[in-house]
Parts: sequence; structure tokens; C-alpha cells
Amino acid sequence: MTTPAQTESTEAKAPSTVVLTDVAAQKVKALIEQEGRDDLRLRVAVQPGGCSGLRYQLFFDERSLDGDVVTDFDGVEVVVDRMSAPYLAGATIDFADRIDAQGFTIDNPNAGNSCACGDSFS
Repeated sequence: MTTPAQTESTEAKAPSTVVLTDVAAQKVKALIEQEGRDDLRLRVAVQPGGCSGLRYQLFFDERSLDGDVVTDFDGVEVVVDRMSAPYLAGATIDFADRIDAQGFTIDNPNAGNSCACGDSFS
């Protein structure tokens, strides 16, 4: 008699919210310190607009909105509103300071298409 074998999934589960790299967390922390405030958090949102239909927004915010998803990255809180969360699940925010790229970048596995400027997606 053969019994069914139980198998475990070895696939890594995709993060349910954004991921902030260590480099990006350090940059956000430095920018918040420059502001001289300890109540700011990095808010990441998706808004209609841009070349491809949806546009990323990154800004400092002290507000707490109903349904916000808050994730802590080494003392840096990243906040995503409930409407943006599905669009940003698993997206990685990084910071580049090179000759070919400078600023925050978003690698979003949910984006089907993006424009050349990298600020919008669909």
C-alpha cells in the first residue's frame, strides 16, 4: 500500500508589501535626519497618471491613514496606503548614486509595462 507523500513548497513567498534595501534605508534615514524631525516616515503610493497609466510617489509623511500598511526597515518606517498596497506588493525600493543612475529606484514585479522615465507603469 502506497501512501501519498507530503510535499513542502520550496518556493519563496513574495513579500506582501514593499521591500526597502539597506542602502535605501540608510539614505531615507539620512534625509529624515536632515529634516530635523523624528515623526516622518517614507510613504510610497501609486496614483493615476504618467506615461503608462500609474505613477509612483515617494514622500515623507507624518500622517497615519486608515488601512495603512507599515513596515519597519532598520528603524525606517515605510507606509503604503491600502489602495496602493496591491500594486506595490513585492516591489523593491533601492537608492543609486552612480554616474548612470541617481536617486530612488523601484523594481516592481507587478508592472506589466513601464515608461522610459521609470516613473510610471501599468
